Amino acid sequence: MDKISRNKTCGIFLALLLIVCSNLTAKREDSAQLTLERIFSSDEFSQERFGPARWLKDGSGYTTLEDSKTLSKGKDIIKYDPASSKREVLVTAERLVPAGKENPLKIADYAWSPQGNLLLVFTDTKRVWRRNTRGDYWILDLNTWKLQRLGGKAEPSTLMFAKFSQDSTRVGYVIKNNIYVEDIKEDSITKLTHDGSDTVINGTFDWVYEEEFSLRDGFRWSPDGKHIAYWQLDTEGVRDFYMINNTDSLYPKIIPVQYPKAGETNSASRLGVVNSKGGETSWFKLPGDSRNFYLARMDWAANSEEIVFQRMNRLQNTIWLMLGNIKSGKVKTILTEKEKTWVEVVNDLKWFDQGAYFTWVSERDGWRHVFLISRSGQEVRCITSGDYDVLNIQCIDDKGGWLYFTASPENPTQRYLFRVPLSGSEKPERITPSGSIGTHSYQISEDAGRAFHTFSSFEKPRVTELVSLPDHKTIRLLAKNTRLRNKVKDLGKNPVEFFRVDIGDGVELDAWCLKPPDFNPAKKYPLLFFVYGEPAAQTVLDRWGGNRYLWHLLLAQKGYLVMSVDNRGTPAPRGREWRKSIYRQIGILASKDQAAAARAIIKQRTYVDAGRIGVWGWSGGGSMSLNLIFRYPDLYKTAMAIAFVSNQRFYDTIYQERYMGLPDDNKEGFKNGSPITHAHKLKGNLLIVHGTGDDNVHYQSCEALVNELIEHNSHFTMMAYPNRSHGINEGKNTTIHLYNLLTRYLKENLMPGPRERGQK
Repeated sequence: MDKISRNKTCGIFLALLLIVCSNLTAKREDSAQLTLERIFSSDEFSQERFGPARWLKDGSGYTTLEDSKTLSKGKDIIKYDPASSKREVLVTAERLVPAGKENPLKIADYAWSPQGNLLLVFTDTKRVWRRNTRGDYWILDLNTWKLQRLGGKAEPSTLMFAKFSQDSTRVGYVIKNNIYVEDIKEDSITKLTHDGSDTVINGTFDWVYEEEFSLRDGFRWSPDGKHIAYWQLDTEGVRDFYMINNTDSLYPKIIPVQYPKAGETNSASRLGVVNSKGGETSWFKLPGDSRNFYLARMDWAANSEEIVFQRMNRLQNTIWLMLGNIKSGKVKTILTEKEKTWVEVVNDLKWFDQGAYFTWVSERDGWRHVFLISRSGQEVRCITSGDYDVLNIQCIDDKGGWLYFTASPENPTQRYLFRVPLSGSEKPERITPSGSIGTHSYQISEDAGRAFHTFSSFEKPRVTELVSLPDHKTIRLLAKNTRLRNKVKDLGKNPVEFFRVDIGDGVELDAWCLKPPDFNPAKKYPLLFFVYGEPAAQTVLDRWGGNRYLWHLLLAQKGYLVMSVDNRGTPAPRGREWRKSIYRQIGILASKDQAAAARAIIKQRTYVDAGRIGVWGWSGGGSMSLNLIFRYPDLYKTAMAIAFVSNQRFYDTIYQERYMGLPDDNKEGFKNGSPITHAHKLKGNLLIVHGTGDDNVHYQSCEALVNELIEHNSHFTMMAYPNRSHGINEGKNTTIHLYNLLTRYLKENLMPGPRERGQK
């Protein structure tokens, strides 16, 4: 080849190389830049998940679901020996194909019988309020491989909360507000309650009990299987709230929901016990008007003769822990918990030492701690004393003498596993390794020897592993999420900054900040706050936030500072005074804290453009967004409020009265805490968004606010999503449509990108 030809060839090669390098650079740049389509219309950032997994009671291992290798739409149930990692297929997808069907059952959930020889599968589920708690249940006998559907001739997808008796011969469940027991071998069904109706609810709950007490499953087998204890609610007198479906038929459909608004009539509630073979129910008689008390928790009291339950007054500032004798029907109070503000329902009542003692969680010393209490209530001993909060009990190792719990004494944005001796004689021992940060959760085996450990941090997606306890050594990785972690790692971003902002009077609030990838502190940037601020949740947590985090990062890439601040009153592990300082002033103190934090941040961070401050939030965060732009119109220029409560009288009894008291006793608080009261002060840009089918925070809140804004001739923008519920996620393209709306509104009303100092 002559010199000219060689030069020509080299030139072509270099040109091709430049093209390849340019394409690679472009691809890297594309992968670094987020789009709404990447986040909300693809599975690019989907997570690898593990489970659902079940520890076996005999300690031999655990079971989990894995994709079938032979049926594309099926799952196999696999058993693992945690010590040897031996894998055994217990149930193939082929075993779960009903007669006459081509595809196996789609497993929404599953449970093993106490003896481990029967599998209970929940499938074909349907939504009841927030969760899919209604569906079909099937039993698979692992000895005969017989697969049978429970419920006899019941309509499809009408069974709820099916569970085995202790001897595994029967299953109890609820159909249309009545409780049934089905004998598996005899193939017979006994109806235990007969008065279930639209207003009498047996074995499950009305809207407000489910939403605010997280109660759905309303019956309990006795340990000996001879009886069933259950809740009954009588909703007669609870007023209907009517929702309207205008789009699914030629004429509108009216949807009534029995919904007790603050100050209105509640359901009557009572507890009864019925023989599991049928008969009359025996009711526990309790003094007082049952519509003005709540039965917040109930279970068998570590035997088959007594139930234990938590009764609360309507103000929710007193809990009476009671034992009820099923033979005599008599009840006795063994513990009373009372506060000037409100008391929290105790989810961590666990019996041990053969029912001689139980655990109780209380804030009586100013922090949330675990107490060991004798069955009589006479002996009370705190075992987790100190200036920190116990978030929840993870496990009681009765044999080893340890209590495992979640806490974070030094950083309220994180979560770790600790343990203390049941004797309470030592300081807590941190089990999560000291080098690990972020949020850690555990599903611990009954012998406390092993656990499924899931952990994440703000910018690192979840990883699940099997660990041994208490040494916390990794046995096996179960869900690595390597692909997702690499995707997130390649995104253009600055590291998140966690910090505290001093708002004066010795109060410091936790916060985080996302900055643009090309951030220049010499310039000024618009600042968008993400808020919630209600007693139900924190926003400042060092854990993976999924699509919401990715959207916030997309905004940062477009030139916004994005921050979130937890005001006083959020459920952070910072002591009782922190959490309960907002009593009777929801919407008042919290918005004051948020505004003080915004002012302090503007003062301390010279790169924040004080003329471009925005806020957005959902549900309680939507209410907070309204309160901020209405109350502080010279501070916040733009707000986006989604699914908000505009008037606190519109929301339900249990939530609103817990934190505000009764409307008649706190008229000024209800008025001044409601955003609608301050709507006339609006100066900036406001976008309000609501689903018309929201059964939680009704569209009424939106319409009432619209009327108020019109009355004051205020300019605003609104978007109604027909028939969408509180999550505004039903229907094709709803989610990306919503986030397109939010992103566009910000761009048009809170200009993105940096400005030079002094530039207007």
